[in-house]
Amino acid sequence: MAGNSFGQLFRFTTFGESHGPAIGCVIDGAPPRIPLAEEDIQVWLDQRKPGQSKYVTQRRESDRVRILSGVFEGQTTGTPIGLLIENEDTRSKDYDDIKDLFRPGHADYAYFMKYGIRDYRGGGRSSARETALRVAAGAVARKILGDGVRIRGAVIQIGPHHIDRGRWDWAQRGENPFWCPDADMVATWESYLGEIRKNGSSIGAMVEVVADGVPPGLGEPVYEKLDADIACALMGINAAKAVEIGAGIESVALTGEENADEMRMDGENPTFLSNNAGGILGGISTGQEVVARVAFKPTSSILVPRRTVTKDGKDTGIITKGRHDPCVGIRGVPVAEAMVACVLADHMLRNRAQCGP
Repeated sequence: MAGNSFGQLFRFTTFGESHGPAIGCVIDGAPPRIPLAEEDIQVWLDQRKPGQSKYVTQRRESDRVRILSGVFEGQTTGTPIGLLIENEDTRSKDYDDIKDLFRPGHADYAYFMKYGIRDYRGGGRSSARETALRVAAGAVARKILGDGVRIRGAVIQIGPHHIDRGRWDWAQRGENPFWCPDADMVATWESYLGEIRKNGSSIGAMVEVVADGVPPGLGEPVYEKLDADIACALMGINAAKAVEIGAGIESVALTGEENADEMRMDGENPTFLSNNAGGILGGISTGQEVVARVAFKPTSSILVPRRTVTKDGKDTGIITKGRHDPCVGIRGVPVAEAMVACVLADHMLRNRAQCGP
């Protein structure tokens, strides 16, 4: 199977399946002498791990990470960093009844048609369990970026319910189970998602990621634009179906004068009067906040009966049992943050190699 690695100079490769003994990744390209301990990675993994509220899957995984290589006496050595997370709460028997069925909306059918074999236990390699490793790699990327770059994500929409941007407060993210920056929207989402869970269904969500402190000059002007790589990174997350940069789709309705991010001098430095470009012009960062949004589809595993077919080509019905997220976008926040961090770290190292420190 190809396509298990991401990045160029900062590059990570993941391995493992949802119901295997463990998952892991190898990170290459991390510079030497960067302070790194398991605790530096664990703090981000704890934000993503399942079972933290009734609005996410109840699979119980501690997601304890072990550093196997690439770190000596508390610092990176410049050699590959090996990370391992053991799977602890697998219930493979939950999938016995559907092992010969293709779950609608899942990767089951596509995998089987490509490889002629699939791991039906929780989706195997296609499971969102793999995203824990992206968060781990993102933790290392953040260490490379340093404290000057801050990457934060929030859920801005669940189903038809949007936050009010006039009430945006980053401090509210940690005060509710939804990563919601709008305190007044929390009760609406609680009621709405509670009804979704009760009905055995699921719903989609929109996640916004903002990176501030990004220096100007990251990215390439033609084929490896910073916004293109961010879009690739976010679209590669399980259940992601659309990505926006800056004003995104809404820019279609803007006139040229409305969309243009005008500039003025602020002392000796130019400043932008708006940020419709999302901090990226011509594929290169401008020094403004880098803003990206990713839309997650509803979780495909639901208790509502759906029509499907078997591996033998017979019509049948299916109910997907087990422990699943009624809104996968909620736990997508730390994953989206991590992928943006990996892209920024990669481009920072590439820019340093080409243009100097």
